[in-house]
Amino acid sequence: MGLLRIMMPPKLQLLAVVAFAVAMLFLENQIQKLEESRSKLERAIARHEVREIEQRHTMDGPRQDAALDEEEDMVIIYNRVPKTASTSFTNIAYDLCAKNKYHVLHINTTKNNPVMSLQDQVRFVKNITSWKEMKPGFYHGHVSYLDFAKFGVKKKPIYINVIRDPIERLVSYYYFLRFGDDYRPGLRRRKQGDKKTFDECVAEGGSDCAPEKLWLQIPFFCGHSSECWNVGSRWAMDQAKYNLINEYFLVGVTEELEDFIMLLEAALPRFFRGATELYRTGKKSHLRKTTEKKLPTKQTIAKLQQSDIWKMENEFYEFALEQFQFIRAHAVREKDGDLYILAQNFFYEKIYPKSN
Repeated sequence: MGLLRIMMPPKLQLLAVVAFAVAMLFLENQIQKLEESRSKLERAIARHEVREIEQRHTMDGPRQDAALDEEEDMVIIYNRVPKTASTSFTNIAYDLCAKNKYHVLHINTTKNNPVMSLQDQVRFVKNITSWKEMKPGFYHGHVSYLDFAKFGVKKKPIYINVIRDPIERLVSYYYFLRFGDDYRPGLRRRKQGDKKTFDECVAEGGSDCAPEKLWLQIPFFCGHSSECWNVGSRWAMDQAKYNLINEYFLVGVTEELEDFIMLLEAALPRFFRGATELYRTGKKSHLRKTTEKKLPTKQTIAKLQQSDIWKMENEFYEFALEQFQFIRAHAVREKDGDLYILAQNFFYEKIYPKSN
Protein backbone atom coordinates (compact mmCIF):
# COMPACT_ATOMS: atom_id res chain seq x y z
CA MET A 1 0.00 0.00 0.00
CA GLY A 2 1.39 3.31 -1.01
CA LEU A 3 1.66 6.28 1.32
CA LEU A 4 -1.26 8.66 1.23
CA ARG A 5 -0.02 12.13 0.51
CA ILE A 6 -2.10 15.23 0.92
CA MET A 7 -0.77 17.82 -1.45
CA MET A 8 -1.59 21.48 -0.80
CA PRO A 9 -1.72 23.95 -3.68
CA PRO A 10 1.33 26.29 -3.76
CA LYS A 11 -0.81 29.31 -2.87
CA LEU A 12 -2.21 27.58 0.21
CA GLN A 13 1.31 26.53 1.23
CA LEU A 14 2.46 30.15 0.94
CA LEU A 15 -0.55 31.36 2.93
CA ALA A 16 0.17 28.76 5.61
CA VAL A 17 3.80 29.91 5.90
CA VAL A 18 2.77 33.57 6.08
CA ALA A 19 0.09 32.77 8.68
CA PHE A 20 2.64 30.86 10.77
CA ALA A 21 5.13 33.74 10.54
CA VAL A 22 2.48 36.27 11.55
CA ALA A 23 1.44 34.06 14.47
CA MET A 24 5.07 33.80 15.66
CA LEU A 25 5.54 37.58 15.41
CA PHE A 26 2.34 38.08 17.38
CA LEU A 27 3.51 35.65 20.09
CA GLU A 28 6.93 37.33 20.30
CA ASN A 29 5.22 40.71 20.61
CA GLN A 30 2.97 39.42 23.39
CA ILE A 31 5.94 37.90 25.22
CA GLN A 32 7.81 41.21 24.97
CA LYS A 33 4.78 43.05 26.36
CA LEU A 34 4.56 40.58 29.23
CA GLU A 35 8.27 41.09 29.98
CA GLU A 36 7.80 44.87 29.99
CA SER A 37 4.76 44.53 32.28
CA ARG A 38 6.71 42.27 34.63
CA SER A 39 9.58 44.79 34.72
CA LYS A 40 7.18 47.65 35.49
CA LEU A 41 5.52 45.59 38.22
CA GLU A 42 8.89 44.77 39.81
CA ARG A 43 9.81 48.48 39.84
CA ALA A 44 6.43 49.40 41.34
CA ILE A 45 6.80 46.78 44.07
CA ALA A 46 10.34 47.99 44.81
CA ARG A 47 9.14 51.62 45.10
CA HIS A 48 6.31 50.52 47.38
CA GLU A 49 8.71 48.61 49.64
CA VAL A 50 10.99 51.64 49.86
CA ARG A 51 8.06 53.92 50.79
CA GLU A 52 6.94 51.45 53.47
CA ILE A 53 10.38 51.41 55.06
CA GLU A 54 10.68 55.20 54.95
CA GLN A 55 7.20 55.60 56.48
CA ARG A 56 8.06 53.10 59.22
CA HIS A 57 11.16 55.09 60.11
CA THR A 58 9.13 58.31 60.13
CA MET A 59 6.50 56.78 62.44
CA ASP A 60 9.25 55.62 64.78
CA GLY A 61 10.12 59.27 65.26
CA PRO A 62 13.23 61.29 64.47
CA ARG A 63 16.57 59.92 65.53
CA GLN A 64 17.85 61.24 68.83
CA ASP A 65 21.22 61.99 67.29
CA ALA A 66 21.37 63.79 63.97
CA ALA A 67 24.51 61.94 63.09
CA LEU A 68 24.52 58.15 63.05
CA ASP A 69 27.28 56.41 64.94
CA GLU A 70 30.00 54.77 62.89
CA GLU A 71 28.52 51.27 62.75
CA GLU A 72 25.00 52.47 61.99
CA ASP A 73 26.29 54.76 59.24
CA MET A 74 28.13 51.94 57.48
CA VAL A 75 27.46 51.07 53.83
CA ILE A 76 28.98 48.10 52.01
CA ILE A 77 28.99 47.82 48.21
CA TYR A 78 29.50 44.39 46.69
CA ASN A 79 29.88 45.13 42.97
CA ARG A 80 29.66 41.46 42.10
CA VAL A 81 31.35 40.00 39.04
CA PRO A 82 29.05 37.56 37.19
CA LYS A 83 29.59 33.81 37.80
CA THR A 84 31.95 34.09 40.77
CA ALA A 85 29.60 32.50 43.37
CA SER A 86 28.11 35.95 43.91
CA THR A 87 24.55 34.67 44.39
CA SER A 88 25.69 32.14 47.00
CA PHE A 89 27.44 34.89 48.95
CA THR A 90 24.60 37.38 48.56
CA ASN A 91 22.12 34.84 49.92
CA ILE A 92 24.07 34.89 53.18
CA ALA A 93 23.64 38.67 53.40
CA TYR A 94 19.89 38.27 52.87
CA ASP A 95 19.65 35.50 55.46
CA LEU A 96 21.45 37.58 58.09
CA CYS A 97 19.95 41.04 57.48
CA ALA A 98 16.95 40.69 59.81
CA LYS A 99 18.98 39.13 62.61
CA ASN A 100 21.88 41.59 62.34
CA LYS A 101 19.58 44.56 61.62
CA TYR A 102 20.75 46.02 58.33
CA HIS A 103 19.20 46.52 54.88
CA VAL A 104 20.08 44.64 51.69
CA LEU A 105 19.43 46.32 48.33
CA HIS A 106 19.96 44.95 44.84
CA ILE A 107 21.31 47.45 42.29
CA ASN A 108 19.27 46.43 39.23
CA THR A 109 20.74 48.11 36.14
CA THR A 110 19.03 47.94 32.73
CA LYS A 111 20.24 44.84 30.86
CA ASN A 112 22.85 44.36 33.62
CA ASN A 113 24.93 47.17 32.12
CA PRO A 114 27.92 47.58 34.48
CA VAL A 115 28.58 51.17 33.37
CA MET A 116 26.26 53.87 34.70
CA SER A 117 25.51 57.13 32.92
CA LEU A 118 27.01 60.24 34.52
CA GLN A 119 23.62 61.37 35.82
CA ASP A 120 22.94 57.90 37.29
CA GLN A 121 26.34 57.99 38.97
CA VAL A 122 25.33 61.23 40.70
CA ARG A 123 21.96 59.78 41.75
CA PHE A 124 23.58 56.58 43.01
CA VAL A 125 26.21 58.40 45.08
CA LYS A 126 23.52 60.65 46.56
CA ASN A 127 21.35 57.65 47.47
CA ILE A 128 24.20 55.74 49.07
CA THR A 129 25.43 58.64 51.18
CA SER A 130 22.21 60.37 52.25
CA TRP A 131 19.60 57.58 52.44
CA LYS A 132 19.63 57.25 56.23
CA GLU A 133 16.60 54.97 56.30
CA MET A 134 18.67 52.33 54.47
CA LYS A 135 21.66 52.46 56.80
CA PRO A 136 23.42 50.33 57.68
CA GLY A 137 23.14 49.00 54.15
CA PHE A 138 24.51 46.22 51.97
CA TYR A 139 24.23 47.05 48.25
CA HIS A 140 24.97 44.45 45.60
CA GLY A 141 24.81 44.40 41.81
CA HIS A 142 26.73 43.90 38.57
CA VAL A 143 28.20 47.41 38.53
CA SER A 144 31.81 48.38 37.90
CA TYR A 145 33.77 50.23 40.57
CA LEU A 146 32.73 53.85 41.12
CA ASP A 147 35.07 56.32 42.83
CA PHE A 148 32.92 58.19 45.37
CA ALA A 149 35.72 60.67 46.09
CA LYS A 150 35.13 62.24 42.66
CA PHE A 151 31.73 63.40 43.87
CA GLY A 152 33.00 65.21 46.96
CA VAL A 153 31.47 62.89 49.56
CA LYS A 154 32.93 62.95 53.06
CA LYS A 155 32.59 59.25 53.79
CA LYS A 156 33.06 56.59 51.16
CA PRO A 157 31.34 53.17 51.26
CA ILE A 158 33.24 49.95 51.94
CA TYR A 159 33.87 47.96 48.76
CA ILE A 160 34.19 44.17 48.77
CA ASN A 161 34.27 41.63 45.94
CA VAL A 162 35.08 38.08 44.87
CA ILE A 163 36.87 37.00 41.69
CA ARG A 164 37.45 33.65 40.03
CA ASP A 165 39.89 31.84 37.77
CA PRO A 166 39.14 33.58 34.44
CA ILE A 167 38.68 30.47 32.31
CA GLU A 168 36.50 28.74 34.90
CA ARG A 169 34.37 31.88 35.15
CA LEU A 170 33.92 32.06 31.36
CA VAL A 171 33.02 28.35 31.09
CA SER A 172 30.44 28.74 33.85
CA TYR A 173 28.95 31.82 32.15
CA TYR A 174 28.88 30.07 28.75
CA TYR A 175 26.75 27.18 30.05
CA PHE A 176 24.67 29.46 32.28
CA LEU A 177 23.45 31.36 29.20
CA ARG A 178 22.34 28.08 27.64
CA PHE A 179 21.06 25.94 30.49
CA GLY A 180 20.60 28.29 33.45
CA ASP A 181 21.04 26.97 36.98
CA ASP A 182 19.21 25.30 39.84
CA TYR A 183 18.30 28.68 41.37
CA ARG A 184 15.61 29.51 38.79
CA PRO A 185 15.44 26.40 36.59
CA GLY A 186 12.28 27.44 34.72
CA LEU A 187 13.64 30.78 33.52
CA ARG A 188 14.36 30.94 29.78
CA ARG A 189 17.98 31.89 29.10
CA ARG A 190 19.31 33.99 26.26
CA LYS A 191 21.10 31.14 24.45
CA GLN A 192 18.64 28.40 25.36
CA GLY A 193 18.51 25.69 22.70
CA ASP A 194 22.17 26.02 21.71
CA LYS A 195 23.63 22.59 22.56
CA LYS A 196 27.18 23.35 21.41
CA THR A 197 29.78 22.55 24.07
CA PHE A 198 32.42 25.03 25.16
CA ASP A 199 35.11 22.85 23.55
CA GLU A 200 33.23 22.90 20.24
CA CYS A 201 32.77 26.65 20.47
CA VAL A 202 36.51 27.25 21.00
CA ALA A 203 37.46 24.81 18.22
CA GLU A 204 35.16 26.64 15.78
CA GLY A 205 36.29 30.10 16.89
CA GLY A 206 32.84 31.09 18.21
CA SER A 207 32.19 34.57 19.58
CA ASP A 208 30.70 33.41 22.90
CA CYS A 209 33.96 31.73 23.92
CA ALA A 210 36.41 34.14 22.28
CA PRO A 211 39.33 35.39 24.42
CA GLU A 212 37.71 38.86 24.42
CA LYS A 213 34.94 37.41 26.62
CA LEU A 214 37.54 36.84 29.34
CA TRP A 215 37.92 40.62 29.72
CA LEU A 216 35.53 41.28 32.59
CA GLN A 217 37.11 41.14 36.02
CA ILE A 218 39.72 43.78 35.18
CA PRO A 219 37.17 46.37 33.96
CA PHE A 220 34.89 45.67 36.94
CA PHE A 221 37.72 46.70 39.27
CA CYS A 222 39.07 49.41 36.98
CA GLY A 223 35.81 51.37 36.90
CA HIS A 224 33.90 53.80 34.72
CA SER A 225 36.75 55.20 32.61
CA SER A 226 36.60 54.44 28.90
CA GLU A 227 40.05 52.86 28.94
CA CYS A 228 38.84 50.30 31.49
CA TRP A 229 36.67 48.69 28.81
CA ASN A 230 39.34 48.77 26.11
CA VAL A 231 40.05 45.03 25.81
CA GLY A 232 43.68 44.24 26.57
CA SER A 233 44.55 47.64 28.03
CA ARG A 234 47.62 47.52 30.26
CA TRP A 235 46.53 50.79 31.89
CA ALA A 236 43.19 49.21 32.82
CA MET A 237 44.93 46.27 34.52
CA ASP A 238 47.25 48.57 36.47
CA GLN A 239 44.28 50.70 37.58
CA ALA A 240 42.36 47.57 38.60
CA LYS A 241 45.30 46.46 40.73
CA TYR A 242 45.56 49.90 42.30
CA ASN A 243 41.86 49.95 43.15
CA LEU A 244 41.96 46.42 44.56
CA ILE A 245 44.72 47.41 47.00
CA ASN A 246 43.63 50.94 47.85
CA GLU A 247 39.84 51.07 47.44
CA TYR A 248 38.63 47.58 48.41
CA PHE A 249 38.35 46.46 52.01
CA LEU A 250 38.65 42.79 51.04
CA VAL A 251 38.64 40.80 47.79
CA GLY A 252 38.24 37.04 48.02
CA VAL A 253 38.37 34.25 45.46
CA THR A 254 35.60 31.81 44.58
CA GLU A 255 37.85 28.85 45.22
CA GLU A 256 38.33 29.94 48.88
CA LEU A 257 34.93 31.50 49.56
CA GLU A 258 34.55 30.15 53.10
CA ASP A 259 37.81 31.81 54.18
CA PHE A 260 36.62 35.09 52.64
CA ILE A 261 33.40 34.89 54.66
CA MET A 262 35.32 34.02 57.83
CA LEU A 263 37.54 37.10 57.45
CA LEU A 264 34.52 39.34 56.85
CA GLU A 265 32.80 38.02 59.96
CA ALA A 266 35.91 38.70 62.05
CA ALA A 267 36.45 42.20 60.65
CA LEU A 268 32.86 43.39 60.10
CA PRO A 269 30.68 41.55 62.64
CA ARG A 270 28.01 44.28 62.42
CA PHE A 271 27.00 42.72 59.10
CA PHE A 272 28.49 39.24 59.04
CA ARG A 273 28.05 37.87 62.57
CA GLY A 274 27.04 34.22 62.11
CA ALA A 275 27.99 34.13 58.40
CA THR A 276 30.63 31.39 58.61
CA GLU A 277 28.36 28.95 60.42
CA LEU A 278 25.51 29.77 58.04
CA TYR A 279 27.73 29.12 55.03
CA ARG A 280 28.82 25.77 56.41
CA THR A 281 25.39 24.53 57.46
CA GLY A 282 22.76 26.65 55.71
CA LYS A 283 20.67 25.34 52.83
CA LYS A 284 21.15 28.39 50.60
CA SER A 285 24.93 28.64 50.67
CA HIS A 286 25.54 26.44 47.62
CA LEU A 287 22.14 27.06 46.07
CA ARG A 288 23.16 28.32 42.66
CA LYS A 289 24.89 25.80 40.42
CA THR A 290 25.10 26.05 36.65
CA THR A 291 23.51 23.00 35.06
CA GLU A 292 24.83 20.90 32.16
CA LYS A 293 28.33 22.33 32.62
CA LYS A 294 31.09 20.28 30.99
CA LEU A 295 34.71 20.88 31.95
CA PRO A 296 36.88 22.00 29.02
CA THR A 297 39.65 19.75 27.72
CA LYS A 298 43.34 20.51 28.20
CA GLN A 299 43.56 21.40 24.51
CA THR A 300 40.80 24.00 24.89
CA ILE A 301 42.42 25.53 27.96
CA ALA A 302 45.82 25.62 26.25
CA LYS A 303 44.33 27.41 23.24
CA LEU A 304 42.75 30.12 25.42
CA GLN A 305 45.94 30.51 27.42
CA GLN A 306 47.79 31.56 24.27
CA SER A 307 45.79 34.78 24.29
CA ASP A 308 47.29 38.00 25.69
CA ILE A 309 43.88 38.77 27.16
CA TRP A 310 43.93 35.58 29.22
CA LYS A 311 47.48 36.37 30.37
CA MET A 312 46.36 39.77 31.65
CA GLU A 313 43.17 38.54 33.32
CA ASN A 314 45.10 35.66 34.88
CA GLU A 315 47.81 38.03 36.10
CA PHE A 316 45.13 40.12 37.79
CA TYR A 317 43.55 37.00 39.31
CA GLU A 318 46.91 35.79 40.64
CA PHE A 319 47.56 39.27 42.04
CA ALA A 320 44.22 39.24 43.88
CA LEU A 321 44.79 35.69 45.13
CA GLU A 322 48.24 36.57 46.51
CA GLN A 323 46.83 39.62 48.30
CA PHE A 324 43.95 37.60 49.79
CA GLN A 325 46.26 34.85 51.00
CA PHE A 326 48.58 37.45 52.55
CA ILE A 327 45.68 38.98 54.50
CA ARG A 328 44.47 35.54 55.57
CA ALA A 329 47.92 34.47 56.73
CA HIS A 330 48.04 37.42 59.14
CA ALA A 331 44.49 36.91 60.42
CA VAL A 332 44.11 33.18 61.05
CA ARG A 333 45.96 30.17 62.39
CA GLU A 334 45.52 26.54 61.40
CA LYS A 335 45.00 23.81 63.98
CA ASP A 336 44.09 20.21 63.22
CA GLY A 337 43.14 21.15 59.67
CA ASP A 338 40.77 23.95 60.71
CA LEU A 339 41.29 27.72 60.54
CA TYR A 340 40.82 29.92 63.58
CA ILE A 341 40.63 33.71 63.68
CA LEU A 342 43.38 35.28 65.76
CA ALA A 343 42.40 37.25 68.85
CA GLN A 344 43.41 40.92 69.19
CA ASN A 345 47.18 41.02 69.02
CA PHE A 346 47.95 44.57 70.10
CA PHE A 347 47.36 46.70 73.20
CA TYR A 348 48.12 50.20 74.47
CA GLU A 349 50.62 51.13 77.18
CA LYS A 350 52.66 54.07 78.52
CA ILE A 351 49.61 56.28 78.38
CA TYR A 352 50.36 59.89 79.45
CA PRO A 353 49.56 62.17 81.10
CA LYS A 354 48.59 60.01 84.03
CA SER A 355 45.14 60.61 85.47
CA ASN A 356 45.01 61.67 89.13
